[in-house]
Amino acid sequence: MADDLKFSDFTRGEQVRIVALGARLAKRGLADNGTGNVYVRDLQQRIERIENTARKRKQK
Repeated sequence: MADDLKFSDFTRGEQVRIVALGARLAKRGLADNGTGNVYVRDLQQRIERIENTARKRKQK
């Protein structure tokens, strides 16, 4: 696919933000204790917005 993103397609700031959000996702996942009751969609949406920005920039 032409719209596949590599980590190098992100700016340095976006890379840092994605790593930080990924760490927060992992932290929430560890706090889950197998119940599945931890809400992570808000962090996933923030990462998706960063990806969409990078995808738009790459298409230009």
